[in-house]
Amino acid sequence: MPTLKIAPSILSADFAELGAAVRMLEQSGADWVHFDVMDGHFVPNLTLGPMVLAALRPRTSLPIDVHLMVSRPGDWIDPYLEAGADCITFHVEAEPHIQRQLQRIRDAKRTAGLVLNPATPVSALECALEYCDMVLLMSVNPGFGGQRFLPVVLDKIRALRKMAKSRGIPLEIEVDGGVNPETARACADAGATVLVAGNAVFTAPDPAKMIRTLRGEEVRE
Repeated sequence: MPTLKIAPSILSADFAELGAAVRMLEQSGADWVHFDVMDGHFVPNLTLGPMVLAALRPRTSLPIDVHLMVSRPGDWIDPYLEAGADCITFHVEAEPHIQRQLQRIRDAKRTAGLVLNPATPVSALECALEYCDMVLLMSVNPGFGGQRFLPVVLDKIRALRKMAKSRGIPLEIEVDGGVNPETARACADAGATVLVAGNAVFTAPDPAKMIRTLRGEEVRE
């Protein structure tokens, strides 16, 4: 089994100290920084714009993983690419021209991916999977941090891994929502390769130890 990547979400960080937060994640051994973008329309919250990403980009060498929870993702791809995103994912529920937008991200030599809400079936990817480098499966309904993991996502991970394998696609499968040491193991066993964790990392007494635990590494006291 490949080593899990851990992508802590700065949605759970102190917004007054975001620069310090991304530095802490890098020093603690995180693999990516997860950057949640909410527009107050597709989801009932408003968060981080491209200017925030541009300000954080010089503060870390980690890849920045941008998750667009917005109603018109095509309008925001270029601003986030220009701000320094390494990966952009957007929701299939929000975009009628999926292949076009994925290709725009790939043409910029960045990682391109789609996101499925918990109630959206994996079959929604049938005609677009070949355009994806990654698929993010939401294990909570998007819009707020700190929600409980929905176990239905485990069957979706398995189904998506089977679909990708049957097509010969080396797909990253990312899971976001309610990730903790117990759910992390279940997701990894089902075939996930990237885990987004917000509260689990930012509320931990030792974030570095939590990241290693989520990754499934042996942690010695």
